[in-house]
Amino acid sequence: MDEMIHEEEQIVEERSNEASWVEEAMLDRPIRELPTLRLPSCVSRGTSLRQAIERMVAEKIGCILIVDGDRLVGVFTERDVLTKVVDRPIDLERTPVEQLMTKDPECLRPDEPLAYALNKMTVGGFRHVPLTDPEGRPAGLVSMRDIVEYIVDLFPRSVLTLPPSPELSISRTREGA
Repeated sequence: MDEMIHEEEQIVEERSNEASWVEEAMLDRPIRELPTLRLPSCVSRGTSLRQAIERMVAEKIGCILIVDGDRLVGVFTERDVLTKVVDRPIDLERTPVEQLMTKDPECLRPDEPLAYALNKMTVGGFRHVPLTDPEGRPAGLVSMRDIVEYIVDLFPRSVLTLPPSPELSISRTREGA
């Protein structure tokens, strides 16, 4: 019986150590330390929708920051393209991106904990959160993908070596006659 209790205590201690390690990785790690974080792509508020969308496509990004001078004034995302542009009578050449951008987006500072970005994304339903310096100038852009890749890096063996799912390997169509 003592051996079972000792084994259970070891399991609890291991899980506690693991939980504190994960907590440290999410709560104490500043956003700026995400390995996939990169400088944001910015356009001025008068940029045409066509130019903004073409830039997003060319750079393979889902969000572009809109600036007035060097200050962040809005964001324009792939979701905006789908909900505000597609199937609407909009002149892409003449309509400035500022007409359809999300004005005054919620932002974070690069030195804030990663958990703050997760909170904003979850509560606000965002896939991107701009990072700004104290003067409101763009300093980065954190995406949900950045965070997911960071989490996968915390558990590479557990996530990347998963066996194939049995449901995925079973053909849904009949072969043959």
